[in-house]
Amino acid sequence: MRDEVITHDGVVKSIEGECVHVTIVQSAACAGCAAKSMCASAEVKEKVVDVMTSEAAMYRVGQKVMLEGHLSDGRRAAIIAYGLPLLLLLPVLFIAIRFTGSDTFGALCALGAVALYYAVISLFFRERLQQNFSFRMNPKIPNPKHVNKATP
Repeated sequence: MRDEVITHDGVVKSIEGECVHVTIVQSAACAGCAAKSMCASAEVKEKVVDVMTSEAAMYRVGQKVMLEGHLSDGRRAAIIAYGLPLLLLLPVLFIAIRFTGSDTFGALCALGAVALYYAVISLFFRERLQQNFSFRMNPKIPNPKHVNKATP
């Protein structure tokens, strides 16, 4: 099975060192996209994406760019962000209820376990995840067929 590439048109909003902040705008194409359920950009009208690149100096504020990501990255990110916490929450909930007999205490334990999961991910794996789940960025080059040429 080949890995499908997801693309978004964007505009460079700002540049800080090797981090380029790109604004992407939801378009009508998002409605038909197979990855819309896993893509955060499908939930909002405008989103700023941080793209780490050693070539940040070649971009300018206001420049149009094309962001590319892989569908498999979106699936893996969804598993890490939603699937694994659910797999942690349910057993902790049932085990805590079983041993304490209190639904309230079980729910608090389950929520605490999920909060701990996100804290560990944020503190210890943030940079690794940012490297693994990042968009690639290319300058958007106008199509030569659509460029207006002055006639002599």
